[in-house]
Amino acid sequence: MQKPLMAVLIASAFFSLNAQAADLIQVYQQALANDAAFASARAALAAGMERVPQGRSLLLPTVGLNGSIVKNDSDSTPWNIGQTVTLANGSRVPVTSGGANERTTTHTLSLTQPLFRWANWQSYEQSKLQQAQAEAQFAQAQQDLITRVAQAYFDVLAAQDTLELSRAQKTATTEQLASAKRNFEVGTQTITDTHEAQAAYDLVVAQEFAAINDLENKRSALQAIIGTAPSGLATLKQGVLLASPEPAVIDPWVSSAESQNYGVVGAQLSYELSKREIQKSRAGHYPTLDLTANISRQNMTGQTQQSGRTENKGIGIAYNVPIFNGFAVTSRVRETIALEDKARNDLEATRRNAANVARQAFLGVNSGLAQVKALQAAEVSSNSALESNKLGYQVGVRINIDVLNAQRQLYSTRRDLSRARYDTILNGLRLKSAAGSLREADLVPVNDLLVK
Repeated sequence: MQKPLMAVLIASAFFSLNAQAADLIQVYQQALANDAAFASARAALAAGMERVPQGRSLLLPTVGLNGSIVKNDSDSTPWNIGQTVTLANGSRVPVTSGGANERTTTHTLSLTQPLFRWANWQSYEQSKLQQAQAEAQFAQAQQDLITRVAQAYFDVLAAQDTLELSRAQKTATTEQLASAKRNFEVGTQTITDTHEAQAAYDLVVAQEFAAINDLENKRSALQAIIGTAPSGLATLKQGVLLASPEPAVIDPWVSSAESQNYGVVGAQLSYELSKREIQKSRAGHYPTLDLTANISRQNMTGQTQQSGRTENKGIGIAYNVPIFNGFAVTSRVRETIALEDKARNDLEATRRNAANVARQAFLGVNSGLAQVKALQAAEVSSNSALESNKLGYQVGVRINIDVLNAQRQLYSTRRDLSRARYDTILNGLRLKSAAGSLREADLVPVNDLLVK
């Protein structure tokens, strides 16, 4: 049952390779259109752009229209208006009100223009910082998308390489197993060689299953970003040369990370917001001054001497002076001062973390370049060692396990070399991201390293 299952899994893993391979730029364009996290960031930016209009509205006049229509039916006397009635003292007086069917309509148009409201001004200044913060967060989301796409893309390539190397190693181990069996049958070798070859074959079969599963997982991770099952992906060119970071010294990268990293920019804006919040809280102690104007009209109809239309216009200044509010404002000021201290320390922590990420990425690129160079030499040496062991095995000076170990060493070196190349490329992108300089255009030189 294992062989049919193996065939199905391998066919599934490499089915898309028959289609036209997509390169990194094409995959990134798919992610731009389909990645849910990036779409969320885009919506958050659209929401953040509304902060300034909302803050500005606190400085502009407010105009409102309100009114009422009231109908009043009353029957407080049995007499009609105009008749006279005799009082207890004998005097007679005319009836001026009584049963009525009144309707009162009132409309009031009012305007309020803030003249001095310190809290509103601080809120307006905060709104500009909040909009800038939304823009910084979106820029960070763009950089994150670039690195996430590149990471997922090269993870798939690394998983494909691992599977291909496992299959190649299985082929070589199969040949060695067959050779060991033939030599045992003719009596030139012991059963131990056959058992060693069989154990090596069984191990590489297990590794192949694991590689197939890992490839499917990596493809699923990429699918979660681009929204569809990934087609065949363009692979790295043979013997590709990777570039060193420019500038080639670490200090400019660290300095850029400490000032231009979008996480640092966002933390800096949060710190500025917290300082404005202190001023906003202290405004609770300050008086407020508004210009007010209104015009009202009242129309009364019905059987009443008050029937008619009344119109009133007014304009003036309204002020409010807070005197005591139970120490609420004082407590709020102390709270915002503590939050400002927290924001300042968060900024410092973010700055240090960005610098550390930049250092790690810079060292990762340089160590990766050195590792690639060393592994390329190791691949040549391992290949020579394998050929020598094969020849020694044929003439009887080497045993089967020597050949198997040499094969394992060669394929392990090739797998490490493949992974080192991908890690070096990714560290280059992470370095630019940490420095706040990663752009879509930075994918172009990476894409040029791929087979078109």
